[in-house]
Amino acid sequence: MRKLIVATIAAAVLPFAANAQAFQNGGFETGPNPGGFTTQGTGSTAITGWTVTSGTIDYIGAYWLAAEGARSIDLSGNGPGTIAQTFDTVLGQHYQVSFWLSGNPDGAPTVKNLAVNATGGATTNYTLDSTGVHHETMNWMQFTYDFVASGTSTTLSFASLDSTPYGPALDGVAVTAVPEPAVWGMMIGGFGLAGFSLRRRPAVRFARV
Repeated sequence: MRKLIVATIAAAVLPFAANAQAFQNGGFETGPNPGGFTTQGTGSTAITGWTVTSGTIDYIGAYWLAAEGARSIDLSGNGPGTIAQTFDTVLGQHYQVSFWLSGNPDGAPTVKNLAVNATGGATTNYTLDSTGVHHETMNWMQFTYDFVASGTSTTLSFASLDSTPYGPALDGVAVTAVPEPAVWGMMIGGFGLAGFSLRRRPAVRFARV
């Protein structure tokens, strides 16, 4: 009985982790050493897993303090840019994207603007006030974006909406499948039944010789 329960739960959860080409390098740590920073133009795939799909971006190294690790992105290089990654998804599955934002403190605008989009989902605009941000104190803030996969692969993009070289800064992108309430109920109920079956297991008694 317990094996059947475990198998049922595994079958329900499996689609959430069955991606062959998983989302990768959300912290931008894998790629050529940018030193302080390097500018990457349209078509660049230098940052592992990511493509610059329009404009230019700056690949930041030691220039300012990252939210995690040692590297991050300024979505405005010489001007506004877009960076994107395509990865496998489960059709109809709900996903949540979390990411950290700050802003290049070297110039205007003070309020940085960007757009986030996933294939088949709505484009959502985000703003961040970079007042008080400095290279050593970037005041990173975490945001989330939700989408439902419209196919077996999804392209996630981040685009600067600031027409200057001083754009929104991005780091720590993560994509997580969100179990539906029915699956959570199945998991909780299944674990409860498994625990009940263990409690009902008869004690083993040994005969005295």
